[in-house]
Amino acid sequence: MSRKKKRQDRGLQPDVRYKSLLVSNYINRIMYNGKKNIATNLVYSAMDTLKEKLKEDPLKVLIKATENVKPQLEVKARRIGGATYQVPIEVDPLRANALALRWIIKFSRDKKGRTFSEKLSSELIDAYKEQGSAIKKRTDTHKMADANKAFAHYKW
Repeated sequence: MSRKKKRQDRGLQPDVRYKSLLVSNYINRIMYNGKKNIATNLVYSAMDTLKEKLKEDPLKVLIKATENVKPQLEVKARRIGGATYQVPIEVDPLRANALALRWIIKFSRDKKGRTFSEKLSSELIDAYKEQGSAIKKRTDTHKMADANKAFAHYKW
């Protein structure tokens, strides 16, 4: 039996405008130093930009972009007999969602020269069209897992 505690869900509240848990998750991930109002304005302005540029429902674009970035496989280091192997494992859906949000926000922050809401909207558009940095990160993660599938029998 595992000694780790199961993750306790504290009940995330949906956001005000779109009534979506995913949007409120983005807001919470973008937030710095408890400044939730600023993070909310950034996400909503990015969603407005999505609506202008793509002429589609921004919530559907956000959901599709996040789904495109979610990884199915990743590698974990396992130490067996003095050697460390990169063992491919399937990603839990909660972790896949967290990784997708983390990657999209990280690569949005890494872009230069524009406001954050513009950078976030461009990264979401790229993820929606299955191109860009976050998609490349997912592809690299899958390639690493595929290259190490010979060690899959060490999974437990």
